[in-house]
Amino acid sequence: QVQLVESGGGLVQAGGSLGLSCAASGNILSLKAMGWFRQAPGKRRELVAVMSNEGTADYSDFAKGRFTVSRDNTKNTVSLQMNGLKPEDTAIYYCVARTTNSWYDIWGQGTQVTVSS
Repeated sequence: QVQLVESGGGLVQAGGSLGLSCAASGNILSLKAMGWFRQAPGKRRELVAVMSNEGTADYSDFAKGRFTVSRDNTKNTVSLQMNGLKPEDTAIYYCVARTTNSWYDIWGQGTQVTVSS
């Protein structure tokens, strides 16, 4: 089993920056990738940015150029630096990891990010 614990999040004004961090514990050798999803009110969960163990990053279009995902394999952490935040970025952000080759099967508890206009 793998556990994910997020930190960061909060309230920020539009145009501001915010950083999220997530630490993994447990059977970390089973992990193949880590990253972030989000869910805005009334919307479905969506991928934000993820990174494989090999360092390959994948971003959703809305995140490209504004968000940066990074991993520290020595500390078993994944981070998300968000710049140029917009009100539509308001959502619960979830740290995710996968032990499978496709879907993300491990989720953190989520952290709220609110961007005021």
